[in-house]
Amino acid sequence: MSKMKRNLLAKLKSPFTAAGWFLWFFVYLDLSEYLLEPRQETLKEMIKSLNFHHLLIDYFGASLQACNICQLLLNSVHQTRSAYKKIKLVIKMSKKMHGHVDFITEDNYRPIFRELKSFALLKNPLSIISAVQFHDIHDDNLVLLHRLTSANKKIKRRAKLRRICKKVGGVGLVVSQTALLIALLVFAFHSILGMAAAPALIGCSLALHRKKKMERAQESAGKRLHEGVAGEQLDVAARGVFILIKDFDTMSRMVRRLHNEVEHRKNVSEMCVRIGKCELLDEVVKEFDAQERSFLEQLEELEEHIYLCLLTINRSRGLVIREIMENQ
Repeated sequence: MSKMKRNLLAKLKSPFTAAGWFLWFFVYLDLSEYLLEPRQETLKEMIKSLNFHHLLIDYFGASLQACNICQLLLNSVHQTRSAYKKIKLVIKMSKKMHGHVDFITEDNYRPIFRELKSFALLKNPLSIISAVQFHDIHDDNLVLLHRLTSANKKIKRRAKLRRICKKVGGVGLVVSQTALLIALLVFAFHSILGMAAAPALIGCSLALHRKKKMERAQESAGKRLHEGVAGEQLDVAARGVFILIKDFDTMSRMVRRLHNEVEHRKNVSEMCVRIGKCELLDEVVKEFDAQERSFLEQLEELEEHIYLCLLTINRSRGLVIREIMENQ
């Protein structure tokens, strides 16, 4: 990974200052333009000028879609972290109230209820991609994986069949040339003129045989090279899609778990505000405080997984491009 990308990722993961927010919005306008290699404009030019297998174009489209989804999820993670600051504020206000106020009244609880209500009214940022959408993405990538592997197997079968045909054809040529030589010798024995012409005819026959053999060998070598290159490219792309499927399956589970955690906190907060009991609020705050560390760790794990997924996508695209460029 280049120094520029390392710095970019470090900035993306750093705590947001006022200047950091500007950087964040700038980067998230289109993350694919800054992390993906090659960039989309470059890739479009390469597709026009180079001989791309149509499934490789589908692969690059799928990897771009995956990058855009990662971009949305990173946005959701940061929004979730920002929204959770309200819960942290509720915990802080409750601890401060119980630690510094000798006689607690309902008036002391009102600011805490307001913060809790504002959190309950927030939309869950992790709802941006539903379980159904993740399932559709999984199915689409699985179809692409099957198409890539099937095309690669078809190329290998075709190459194997060509090798068999070449061997059979070689045997046929030997038989036909032997028959021709025998015929020429018979002709030579029955004619003095034939005896004089036989060496020349045999020489012409052998020369023609060698020429055809060389032409077939060159044509066969060209086809084998093209098919071998295409097979390698499809194989590398298939491995990239396979890893992408696994990464997104893991990401889907992590997002669902955190989504449910946020929904639980929203529902509990809404219930607490609706009932309006101070004792219930104290219990809710204790629960939030006890679960805070675990929740934030899960959020951090999801964020790290998204970054790793982005880097894996980028690496896979780079490997496919390398296969294409090395065999032009």
